[in-house]
Amino acid sequence: MKVAVLGAGSGGCGVAFDWAQHGHQVHLYSSDEHTGEVAAISDRGGITSKGVLTGFAPIDYAGHDAERAVAGAELVFLVGPAYSTEPLARTIAPYLRDGQSVVVCPTSCLGSVAFKNAAGLGLDDERCTVGETSTLPYAVRITEPAGITVYLKLQGGLAVAATPRAGTAVLHRMLGEVYPAIVAAGSIFETTLENGNPVIHPAVTISNAALIERTHGDFNFYEDGVTEAVGRLMQAVDSERMAIGKALGFEVPSEPAMGVMQGYMREESYSTGYSTAPGFQGIKAQDRLDHRYLVEDVGYTLVFLTDLARQIGVSTPSMDAEIMIASILLARDFRAEQKRTLATLGLADHSIAELAAL
Repeated sequence: MKVAVLGAGSGGCGVAFDWAQHGHQVHLYSSDEHTGEVAAISDRGGITSKGVLTGFAPIDYAGHDAERAVAGAELVFLVGPAYSTEPLARTIAPYLRDGQSVVVCPTSCLGSVAFKNAAGLGLDDERCTVGETSTLPYAVRITEPAGITVYLKLQGGLAVAATPRAGTAVLHRMLGEVYPAIVAAGSIFETTLENGNPVIHPAVTISNAALIERTHGDFNFYEDGVTEAVGRLMQAVDSERMAIGKALGFEVPSEPAMGVMQGYMREESYSTGYSTAPGFQGIKAQDRLDHRYLVEDVGYTLVFLTDLARQIGVSTPSMDAEIMIASILLARDFRAEQKRTLATLGLADHSIAELAAL
């Protein structure tokens, strides 16, 4: 099967490597942001991986030609932060063909809807099967040119959903070959709310802001950055996330419980569960505050979740506080920017029942 992977950051390289190692013809596309990385992969003819996935996997194409990357692909992955979804969708929209399947990997704020809107597809349009995964299937980092280290491939806690829901079974079957632990979620709100990044990343980043600025990230994000107090902040945000799910009619597992299911963690604790987690060992902090841990996980996801919460009558004081503090730290107003809301997705007029039915 031909698989197109759009996005050549750590996650995209991980997806490309894994699918290529499973024998698929993989094309890797990147915008100019990762010019050096795709050039190295093109020169070497593939990607080398260390860690829990090892070896060399050939990549048939690595470059900046979106049409070449997507043409003839049965499965298209968009792998990147939330702010890359719409630009990538607009880039490949002219080249999409009926029958292709598209997966936003991962989602955190209805990435599949954002993709459809940007690609000019109606929400009920089924010419392409469009869906999203709840999280990235790996803990992975680019560690050298054309080389990655995969610290963990998820053992569970990975879900996929499509919009409309009829496409979920199609995506579940396709992704199951490489991700045997993946499950079919009941809706795209389940995949969105099961993403734990907005619970973890903002809390740890805000709590360690001075250390990040002083050391430029020269410490381990989880081992050094998570303490009992940081854990309490994560728990407060997590309780609000679970309350949103309950209002929509389903249960969202706690983030520590999900971490254990995925294989990252040994214990369901908001503090030592993370600081001693085997799957998080050795992962360095970001080198600056202006990073996707705030720009994406606050500016997109927490803004979206609090907007959703207000529409369905759920109080989110902890999420609201993190949005305010992150805005102060970065000298920008994330709430006012409205990067991802129900209104930007065309869902502002939907009732709780209509949202839950998506």
